[in-house]
Amino acid sequence: MKDTYTLQVAGLTRELPICPINEEISIAAFIMFSDVELTVACAKALLEKCPEFDVIVTAEAKGIPLAYEMSRQSGKVYIPARKGEKLYMEEPVVVEDQSITTSAKQKLVIDKKELDRMNGKRVLIVDDVISTGGSLLALEALVARSTGTVVGRAAVLAEGDAAQRNDIIFLEPLPLIEN
Repeated sequence: MKDTYTLQVAGLTRELPICPINEEISIAAFIMFSDVELTVACAKALLEKCPEFDVIVTAEAKGIPLAYEMSRQSGKVYIPARKGEKLYMEEPVVVEDQSITTSAKQKLVIDKKELDRMNGKRVLIVDDVISTGGSLLALEALVARSTGTVVGRAAVLAEGDAAQRNDIIFLEPLPLIEN
């Protein structure tokens, strides 16, 4: 089996390492951390495809660089859902999700004051990769605790069956690789 997967996205080419997640399936690991050129280009390309929005919400941690850059380019606020309660949170609101790249359930947490910032706003959910949709559902559950409305779900890549979904905005498909 080839050690890397060649990805072309937002006018750039990257070689992604292939990583097994179990005996049957491997994934091409897409990591935006430290790749400023890729983050800037993907943020620009995604913003061109997204509907009008007021607030960006993302999950810690891999979605943060993309959400930050989309926020910077658009001038709109971004709010990260943290992986656990933090001392500064006066009223943490918690939901659980399951990701294809994480073996255990994980928590996503937003402080109530951040939820209040979404009230009456058009909310864009952003992540680096959408695969099973578990993180999306958790983020939607958090947004539902406000009076904000989800107007779009966007990611750089849609992995596996997610590429067939018509309710997400993405730049490129990413296959699951059979071992």
